[in-house]
Amino acid sequence: MKSLLLIAFLLVGPAALAQKFTVKGRVVDDKNSALPSATVLLLQPRDSTLVSFASTDAQGTFDLKNLNGPVLVKISFVSFEPFYKTIEAPAVPGVVDLGTIVLKTAPNALGEVVVQGEQDPVRIKKDTIEFNAGSFKTQPNAAVEELLKKLPGVEVASDGSVSVQGEKVQRVTVDGKEFFGNDPKLATKNLPADAVKKVQVYDKKSDQADFSGIEDGQRTKTLNLELKEDKKNAVFGSVMAGAGTDSRFQGKFNLNRFQKGKQFSVLGMANNVNTQGFGIDEYLAFTGGMQQMASGGGLRIEIGPNSAIPLNTGDRTNGLMRSYGGGANFNQSLGKDTEATGNYFLNHLNHDVRHVLEREEFRPSGNFFLNQTGSQENTNTNHRLNFAVDHKLDSANSVKLTVNAGLSTSKGVGTSVSRTVNAAGEFQNSGDSRNNTTGQGGNATASLLLRHKFPKKGRTLSLTAQGSLNQNDAENLNYGVYRFTERPTETIHQYRESETNSHSYSATLNGTEPLGNRRYLEASYLFRQNRNISDQKVFDLQDGERLINQNQSNRYNSDFQYHRANVNFRVNRDAFSFAVGPGFQHSDLIGYVRQKENRPVQKSFDNFLPSARFNYDFGSNRRFDFNYETSVQEPSVRQLQPLPDSSNRLNVYVGNPGLRPAYQHQLRANFTMFNPTSMISFFARGFMNYTTDAITNSVTYGAGLSRTSQPVNVRYSRISGVNLNVGYPVRKLNSRFNVGLSLREQQSINLIDNSATTTENRTVGGNLRYEYRLDQKFEVSLRSDLSLQTTNYSAEGSRDQQFLNQTYTGEATVYLPLHFHLNGVLDYLVYNNPDLGFRQNIPLLNVSLAKQFLKNNTGELRLVAVNLLDKNMGINQTASANYVQRETMNSLGQYFLLQFTYTLNKHLNPMGSRGGGIRILR
Repeated sequence: MKSLLLIAFLLVGPAALAQKFTVKGRVVDDKNSALPSATVLLLQPRDSTLVSFASTDAQGTFDLKNLNGPVLVKISFVSFEPFYKTIEAPAVPGVVDLGTIVLKTAPNALGEVVVQGEQDPVRIKKDTIEFNAGSFKTQPNAAVEELLKKLPGVEVASDGSVSVQGEKVQRVTVDGKEFFGNDPKLATKNLPADAVKKVQVYDKKSDQADFSGIEDGQRTKTLNLELKEDKKNAVFGSVMAGAGTDSRFQGKFNLNRFQKGKQFSVLGMANNVNTQGFGIDEYLAFTGGMQQMASGGGLRIEIGPNSAIPLNTGDRTNGLMRSYGGGANFNQSLGKDTEATGNYFLNHLNHDVRHVLEREEFRPSGNFFLNQTGSQENTNTNHRLNFAVDHKLDSANSVKLTVNAGLSTSKGVGTSVSRTVNAAGEFQNSGDSRNNTTGQGGNATASLLLRHKFPKKGRTLSLTAQGSLNQNDAENLNYGVYRFTERPTETIHQYRESETNSHSYSATLNGTEPLGNRRYLEASYLFRQNRNISDQKVFDLQDGERLINQNQSNRYNSDFQYHRANVNFRVNRDAFSFAVGPGFQHSDLIGYVRQKENRPVQKSFDNFLPSARFNYDFGSNRRFDFNYETSVQEPSVRQLQPLPDSSNRLNVYVGNPGLRPAYQHQLRANFTMFNPTSMISFFARGFMNYTTDAITNSVTYGAGLSRTSQPVNVRYSRISGVNLNVGYPVRKLNSRFNVGLSLREQQSINLIDNSATTTENRTVGGNLRYEYRLDQKFEVSLRSDLSLQTTNYSAEGSRDQQFLNQTYTGEATVYLPLHFHLNGVLDYLVYNNPDLGFRQNIPLLNVSLAKQFLKNNTGELRLVAVNLLDKNMGINQTASANYVQRETMNSLGQYFLLQFTYTLNKHLNPMGSRGGGIRILR
């Protein structure tokens, strides 16, 4: 793999040194007035292939650099006839000045409609780049994802996430409307490329900016898929089914019905080949994380074998997984002033993981070593429902109702066998446990948003009222035998019942007031009440009877209430905007065990919450953003519960009712640049989170090295990082390079045996990607990812750690005659830890051969060979507060799969398909 990357660089070298020239000019109308934002295209004369594009500036000028060979210049502007000129490459590198180019008004006598016989591959409309999908050919039955890979400046990662001009796309809409909520991949992976007429990329303003008309600098990179006219009144979709060796199966379908003002889509999947289809946005929507973040609190996401929802993070899935899912999505116009949208999703997951864990823990009195083997089989079923109605009462008033609900059930069976020895190899403790857990939970959130615009432009008022409910019940049967050197053997046989209920309600008032000269005052007030009730009963099982264990049973309440007020002063200018202002939050935290002999814990906190935001637009697709925010995060219910959870005698957890909320400073800075002439993109991002009264775990070791963990407040914690990314094409080689660098540092204070230690973790990473495409004949992609992690400990006896993870990937697709195509993917994973003398190489090879057939190639038969080298192992390496560990897990081995895919395309209006769509032929 390293050799292939080196060869690619050597191939690029001569092209980079080739002689180049520049084309410039000025575009005006027949009255000599400049035409800003006119589209300038450079095409290859022989086949009209797009070479480069740009738009004219405010003075109507353009400047396209680094050109090779003859080019066809096409300049277009709405209501004007296009301008064409072929330019031969000059003998001496230099500038070809076209001078002043006058566009003639397009003839349109007596209202007659002018129909052009061609469409521009790219059009630039102010802040929107629009691609004509018909100019970028894809294979029959290809998904939108394959179309996006061919668009200049657009990149699709291995996990399906999309980046445009170096920025990650956060939202994908279809004809301007949401498609299955906020996960872009549900649209790009399920909609067919053939249904798309245009792909529009732009920075969407925030909902508050759209409502108030005041630019607030908050933008969301958005990709809109505009459907072809015949698809806007059609039913289309596809179905795939596959079966293979070792009882492997895979199936999925999607069906879409689009009519004017209406959208309805259903999709589903079922497989046991470890395929996941859910993004982090869906996870947050289901668990209520979005509401938690909106309320001003931080959010911790745990991704692992015990996650309730399978997450598509782009990494390899360990364990064996069976997944079933399906859902429906609709958008409906209920008259000209009302829009309704909603979706329902069901997911069922069975995840079976076997693991072997090796850990070294550091203590001043001497290090010790843990070896553990275990298994965990989890089954989760989740339902999620979202619904929203947005109604415009009149030109000044609107109301929006949003409802989200979820329901989940789970079952888990796990076993664990562990043994701990000291540095001399002497036995310290061992554990042998089995547990069986069942649970169910539900959540619901409803919010009502009222908005009003006053006659004075810029003066607005909005009120949001929100309420939410969460309930989780669980039952656990636990059996364990624990042996120690310094105390008697302990046997646990217990049954636990736990019930956690929480509800919250809040009201937010926002207002804006114009001060003149594009200056504004923004004010907000938020009241929120969070109440949590936890009830846990623990029974010891003896001779078939349940005996209540009063020491471990508890009923605990916690209330967190706060008032927050913010005032911002905003200034908007053509090139920049900034807002700065103070905020204040008063919080009351009350926690108590519902027993008479315990006094409640009651504390109040006052926090100053300043914020600042600055945006600068340099023009020519360059922008800088800076944000500074502060927030308060209250402790969780589990962290506040004072009674111990000793279901595992080797690892006891006890809450701390004296915890204080953590106070966090967040700084973010982004710079993005995209050159539409050279197609070079660059972005740089930096961040830092500094938290005072940070919540961490204090770990103490008892007799036999049993561990007791308790959350405590420490002075601070800090996380900072920088990401750089550069993408650039080499057109002469039909290639594109992308280089990324990242640095992440984390410093935390941890308490080990009541002694404070500082841990510094630094991760330096880099990636290099090379892509090559030869028309519709051959495609190749090479990628290298490196990650070096170092961990330094201040504690005496701790040994600093350093390990390197490497991933090399190569993918190639060959398009053969008779509608055959061959694809191969090789991943080569290298895990290296010199300190522990560990190195493991895992090659993963997948190959597929596909044949398209039936009328219009609506059918496809594909033979897939997965993991041909049969490497069924996954590895995780971790360095934490006072330990380093390596975990080896089972993974899916070799199998073969035969798949059949059928594509449906039915027009609801038979006349809809007779328009003879216009297409550029190459």
